[in-house]
Amino acid sequence: MFRSRSKEEKAPTGKVTADLSKQPRDPEAPKGRPTPKRSEAQTQRRRAQSTPLDRKEAMRRQREARRTDLAKQREALAGGDERYLPPRDKGPVRRFVRDFVDSRFCIAEFFLPLAVVILVLSMIRIPQLQNIAMLLWLGVIVMIVIDSIGIWFRLKKQLNERFPDEPKRGAVAYGLMRTLQIRRLRLPKPQVKRGERP
Repeated sequence: MFRSRSKEEKAPTGKVTADLSKQPRDPEAPKGRPTPKRSEAQTQRRRAQSTPLDRKEAMRRQREARRTDLAKQREALAGGDERYLPPRDKGPVRRFVRDFVDSRFCIAEFFLPLAVVILVLSMIRIPQLQNIAMLLWLGVIVMIVIDSIGIWFRLKKQLNERFPDEPKRGAVAYGLMRTLQIRRLRLPKPQVKRGERP
């Protein structure tokens, strides 16, 4: 009596499982694999959406992304938008250094135009003009060195006063390199006028 019942139960169960495979799965039934974490599921979805079909498509997308990033950087360098500046120009310390340098008259920014004038004078075959060119060359170099030393000490002092807890590594050298550029050609563009103290 008990045996016949168990046989009867087993038989319909096989039919039911066969029928269930055709029907939609019950949401509460086990699925046979662990549920992925939300972050894993999201990354899989993103990969499925953003994965290009072929290599050419991938390269094209990469070029477009690089082009848009460079365009944003160029706009930021022209306008001073902190979000898209390159890493070497980001942060309040670097901004202060730029403003400190841009607010002053630096002899080093006239180095390139003076070098061209001195070169032209030294090319002329008149010994007196060549002597004047050599003296000018020495004078310009000495003035640039003295001016750079003064900027070095003043900038270092200001940085230590204003940003005692911020990392300042390379900030003074960044400022001195900026002094060597002609003011109009500096990037990021100067945000302060001459004589305006940051």
